[in-house]
Amino acid sequence: MRPRPQLCEALLFALALQTGVCYGIKWLALSRTPAALALNQTQHCKQLEGLVSAQVQLCRSNLELMHTVVHAAREVMKACRRAFSDMRWNCSSIELAPNYLLDLERGTRESAFVYALSAAAISHAIARACTSGDLPGCSCGPVPGEPPGPGNRWGGCADNLSYGLLMGAKFSDAPMKVKKTGSQANKLMRLHNSEVGRQALRASLEMKCKCHGVSGSCSIRTCWKGLQELRDVAADLKTRYLSATKVVHRPMGTRKHLVPKDLDIRPVKDSELVYLQSSPDFCMKNEKVGSHGTQDRQCNKTSHGSDSCDLMCCGRGYNPYTDRVVERCHCKYHWCCYVTCRRCERTVERYVCK
Repeated sequence: MRPRPQLCEALLFALALQTGVCYGIKWLALSRTPAALALNQTQHCKQLEGLVSAQVQLCRSNLELMHTVVHAAREVMKACRRAFSDMRWNCSSIELAPNYLLDLERGTRESAFVYALSAAAISHAIARACTSGDLPGCSCGPVPGEPPGPGNRWGGCADNLSYGLLMGAKFSDAPMKVKKTGSQANKLMRLHNSEVGRQALRASLEMKCKCHGVSGSCSIRTCWKGLQELRDVAADLKTRYLSATKVVHRPMGTRKHLVPKDLDIRPVKDSELVYLQSSPDFCMKNEKVGSHGTQDRQCNKTSHGSDSCDLMCCGRGYNPYTDRVVERCHCKYHWCCYVTCRRCERTVERYVCK
């Protein structure tokens, strides 16, 4: 007798959760690390949730990094939720770390984004921590070899991107390099997307300057290389998410590679996010596929984008409600130098999906 489809689906769901195929981003559970945990002794590493053995070893040998890694995990949560606040999939499931649902357990477009953002965030946090003097093992980034341009001079303290990339990759890629962590196709996909995240971080390095001169004339500018904010990197990765390429694991020569499913005449580009499995539409709640649904999600009645009530509510309609907003108003500047404002209250109409 052939097993019932519902039973097969349930068994596959349970198997996916038990085998831990999403080891690579389980470290995001560090976002819940209690502030009371000092992280100043190697035995503390075993108390950290979501780490594989290789990451525990990295923790022990680089204990001074761990506060920065915990900070990176918290920043991933915030940046992901902010980037997808206007989408049906709003990244809320990331907060279930380390026990994800199938939207992040499988090789989906959503997991591609989270892997890329996580890799970028940990390198970003370490690079910035070097600049602020929070890490004893690194300092400011190197002075660029090229001239900064007329009226500019190199100075300040550059973000140490090279150190951030080195240590960030060691930590975030460690789970994918363990032999018994899922299929080879999933490993390749996750390593590729993590590298796309680091590439996006490299692209965010820009020249920042501060003016000097008499009466703010800006006759001379001191410049350094600094990273954009993580939210800007997340916005770049979201654009790549929207144009991500579905791939298959196929032999090419003597080895198997990830190649575009519909355009397998070309290799995967280094700059594009890739995924192996299609996602649901996330309209209805279904934990078997990792969908929280959009019921009771706020929508924008006047928008034509992804946050519009038509798209967000999947055609089910929406309910209006009124909300009272208190804000500053009638602000007045006083010489010198402060501002006073009144508090005004107004009623706004909002909408939630049925």
